[in-house]
Amino acid sequence: MRKYIINAIVLLIISQVSFAQLNLNSKLPVDSAVTIGKLDNGLTYYVRENKKPEKRAFLRLVINAGSILEDDDQQGIAHFIEHMAFNGTKNFEKNEIINYLESIGMQFGPEINAFTGFDQTVYMFEVPTDSASYMRTGMKILADWAHNISFQQEEIDKERGVIIEEWRGGRGAAARIMDKQYPVIFKDSKYAERLPIGKTKIIENVDRETMLRFYHDWYRPDLMAVVAVGDFNKEEIEGLIKSTFADMQKPKAERTREEFNVPDFDSTRFAIASDKEATLTSFQLYFMKEKEITKTTGDYRELLIEQMYNRMFNERLGELKRVADPPFVNAYSGSSNIARTKSAYTLSALVNENGIDRAMTVVLKEAERVRKFGFTSTELERQELNMGRMMQKFFAERENRKSNNYAGAYASNFLLGSPMLSVEEQYNLYIELADGITLEEVNDLAKDFITDNNRVVLVSSPEKEGVHIPTETELKNIIDNTDFSDVTAFVDKTSSDDLIDVVLKPAKIVEQDSIAGVGITKLKLANGVRVYLKPTNFKNDETLFAASSSGGNSLVPDSEFVSSLAAPAVINESGLGKFTLTELRKRLAGKVLSVFPWISELEEGFDGTGSPDDMETLFQLIYLYFTSTREDSTAYQSFMSRMEAFLQNRTESPDAAFQDTISVTMTNHHFRSRPWTEEMLNEINYDDSYKIFRDRFADASDFTFVFVGRFDVDSLKPLIQTYLGNLPSTGRTESWKDSDVSYPVGVIKKIVKKGIEPKSKVMLKFTGNYKWSLDNVYYMNSLADYLDIKLREVIREDKSGTYGVSVWCDPSHYPKEDYSYSITFGCNPERVDELTNDVFAQIDSLKMNPPDVSYVNKITEMQLRDYETNLKENGYWLYEINNSIFNNYDITEILNYEDQMKSLNADILQETAQKYLNEDNYVEVILMPEEVK
Repeated sequence: MRKYIINAIVLLIISQVSFAQLNLNSKLPVDSAVTIGKLDNGLTYYVRENKKPEKRAFLRLVINAGSILEDDDQQGIAHFIEHMAFNGTKNFEKNEIINYLESIGMQFGPEINAFTGFDQTVYMFEVPTDSASYMRTGMKILADWAHNISFQQEEIDKERGVIIEEWRGGRGAAARIMDKQYPVIFKDSKYAERLPIGKTKIIENVDRETMLRFYHDWYRPDLMAVVAVGDFNKEEIEGLIKSTFADMQKPKAERTREEFNVPDFDSTRFAIASDKEATLTSFQLYFMKEKEITKTTGDYRELLIEQMYNRMFNERLGELKRVADPPFVNAYSGSSNIARTKSAYTLSALVNENGIDRAMTVVLKEAERVRKFGFTSTELERQELNMGRMMQKFFAERENRKSNNYAGAYASNFLLGSPMLSVEEQYNLYIELADGITLEEVNDLAKDFITDNNRVVLVSSPEKEGVHIPTETELKNIIDNTDFSDVTAFVDKTSSDDLIDVVLKPAKIVEQDSIAGVGITKLKLANGVRVYLKPTNFKNDETLFAASSSGGNSLVPDSEFVSSLAAPAVINESGLGKFTLTELRKRLAGKVLSVFPWISELEEGFDGTGSPDDMETLFQLIYLYFTSTREDSTAYQSFMSRMEAFLQNRTESPDAAFQDTISVTMTNHHFRSRPWTEEMLNEINYDDSYKIFRDRFADASDFTFVFVGRFDVDSLKPLIQTYLGNLPSTGRTESWKDSDVSYPVGVIKKIVKKGIEPKSKVMLKFTGNYKWSLDNVYYMNSLADYLDIKLREVIREDKSGTYGVSVWCDPSHYPKEDYSYSITFGCNPERVDELTNDVFAQIDSLKMNPPDVSYVNKITEMQLRDYETNLKENGYWLYEINNSIFNNYDITEILNYEDQMKSLNADILQETAQKYLNEDNYVEVILMPEEVK
């Protein structure tokens, strides 16, 4: 004991000396791995070598200009120009940029994209680096966007429709509520008048010269940065940037790039908005403050203190939502950026109907509890454990950090001056600073965050009979006159008990085998449990796992079906063993792991992840889910209350009505495919949910576990033998049962009239039977890839009819060998018939004529590039191993994927379309507004 005390004193002295030596005013260092430079014309560049993912580079053109800089006649033009960048430049006509990037395997959307905000416009794409020409062309594309966009009148006119459709797609209850609240948040500021999407009248009528005026004013080198991060030679890429961008000229007369403020105000503002299509009720309290940039060691320390404060406050709010009659569905304490110069401390909550008064009172009382009594030492200790463990994981993965993460950080540095610490510097700084942070410093933040001025109260609510929407006077009364006399100090209930208090003896491994070529070890335990192990070095601090067993809720009678859907969530909310969920969360402080049970139609099982250091705890949780689930009526009542809040107004949403119609139509109104409604909650039975879960996990003898990630097989075996080897085993023989859910036959067309916005959605689903095989599945998915590209070109780019078309295929093996092809897009209600006919015209054309070989090359190149990166991802291997187990094929088939790609040709795509896009067997569902204007 004396030795322990001496060691503790020594550590305390060392930490105090270390903290005392820190200069809190010193500027934060810049990661030495990034090269930062500036050309004579003012353009800034960031270059970094990074090999994750391999053979890839992430390129960004960052413009320090967005919608806030638009003149009155340009509202929406910053965003319009972003679109025009893809529609023709000096060196790339019309859609050649997308065409080129797709030809080298990049996908529009995930890997080729851009966005416009109030203060910035950012273009970004990914390119392979296994050819120097890709990087040269990539830089040429960035340079053309920077100063050589063509702005051809024909392309401008075509793109108007696409942008209007993007605007249309974003309309709805949330947008209408935002329309009412933004002017209050940004009162007396230009931000209130410059939403990036702009004004539709300007978008529809703006001329080329007005667009060029913005482009020439703000697309200039001193407001630009080029970011390049990837698997390349840094010196070569720096030289390429210099040679590509050096000829950019500064404008002769530069407009001043102003920063626009959100003025302070000595009062509280209210923005109360309701909408008949709103589905949820919420409130937010914004305490506005000047935005602070983290520049010094002291700033970084303040950021850590703030994180600790919010994490502890959110843990308390989490406890409150788990009571039997929770005051809110969820609540949150945190800071957010409102504008470039303004941030806000926010207290918010999602609540039940008519629950704003109670929820706001509870949240304010909890804030007062923190202000008056502070947090406890045990709460701080837990957060230090959690944050310290997160930093350890961050540090352990320093060599595996993805290039796009660095690219995003460098863009933020250019735009906002955000810090660019290396992972090592962040970790060391955290270690040096964290121990010196005191409980008093954290507690003092409550007085700084919650103020009487610069305060905005936002309320959003459904508009319907029986729902009381609080008035400004009522809200002000809650804020000013809440009685805090009953607020007492928080009692932090914790337990240090072991998760498992029985001694388990390791079970025997009765079979062991390996799968050549894929590095998988297979085990079978004496109780029948099977385990697949694939150790990897893709991540240093990650192991993923999944488990499955045949049966699912297909074995549950219809009378208990809804209870089976709720069972995993109910069990999760109830905690495990001796621990409630709140106690369990506290007990697991400092652990990096998760275990989630699930029950699907055909199977039951788990998904989860864990750090190699926490694997024993992960196995203990798995063991407890099989052997020691808890019945907790409080947790059940809390779950039901929160579910009710989510479902109370769901049917008022046009999107929900659309999706529900699709769901019931595609399943022939099967009892088990009903959409969730408030009435269905009455079918959940407390006892049945627990009974079903325990039955589904009563016998582990037919379970298969798959582990992928950082571990040593021999080191993991003792945990497998001890915990999985002692799972209950009854040896029952069971499989899933076909619930006879089938697709409709023939042509079925339905129109859903819902919503007040002038917007429509179209969903086409082609269905049928097929013979399941890996080749058939591959060809069917490749057809979806082709249609995704082709329909985007026709419906979006040629017809200007939609913002985007989505196509996907769902080929099923069990319980039936059937499939569906889904094609969906949003559009103007007046163009539904026209664009739907265009889709069918493209399908007919494909059936009559094979596609151009260029599409086949694009598809296979994209697939190949995905395959290259996927092979180095734990998640990909976990999915593929589980898929091979479920569909009963050899996992080594994954190594033959490139041969499949080589087999694809235009004739196969045509034949696949002829076989599966049956125009005598499809469902068409169209969402139309209640009144077409």
